Amino acid sequence: MNRITIAIDGFSSCGKSTLAKQLAGHLGYTYIDSGAMYRAVALYVVENALVRDGTLDKAGLMQVLDGLDICFQHDPMTGRSATWLNGRNVEQEIRGMEVSRHVTLVSPVPEVRAKLVKLQQAFGKERGVVMDGRDIGTVVFPHAEVKLFMTARPEVRAQRRYHELKLKGAEVDLASVVENIAQRDLDDTTRAADPLTKATDAIEIDNSDITAEEQFVKALDIVLEVLARVGQE
Repeated sequence: MNRITIAIDGFSSCGKSTLAKQLAGHLGYTYIDSGAMYRAVALYVVENALVRDGTLDKAGLMQVLDGLDICFQHDPMTGRSATWLNGRNVEQEIRGMEVSRHVTLVSPVPEVRAKLVKLQQAFGKERGVVMDGRDIGTVVFPHAEVKLFMTARPEVRAQRRYHELKLKGAEVDLASVVENIAQRDLDDTTRAADPLTKATDAIEIDNSDITAEEQFVKALDIVLEVLARVGQE
């Protein structure tokens, strides 16, 4: 059977990762969380005092950027893929609000994006990959056979993120989550390097009022249609 590349882009807290994991699991494809890679860089700058008073020490980051080792490894404890940074499993650390607040400091940096895009393209070289992020269909895999663009109303996304964090035991209030979502949307869509935009050939899915299962069925129908067409070529 022909294997394809599936690119999923969209705003934060739109369920991109949930959908990508569902599709990858159903199809037997490799799932790659590109956002986790940017979060790993953000964690590094936080832990190594490369952020002072909300300002990134870009010169300091440039000195170590080439040496940052970011990869994904299977975690036998969870049965899922985990993000590793410099030989250490950081899957839990990168999901907190502290890292979320600093992602927008590192994600606009052209040198960071260039490094991670190169890694992402290498991961997907053999196809059979589902990757989600902000620039997957426009920059990382512009020739992906399936491109999906996820969106939802901001208040819906904020509530989802808030409940997700509370379930993990995080001490967070809804107002701070709303503020973080709004700031990330602004940063994602206005940054100079690879801003979040919908690819011209992407199919948009607004999941404000549908369940994760309904979203999966809708996306899977799109993928199966493309696979059938590719199989006939």
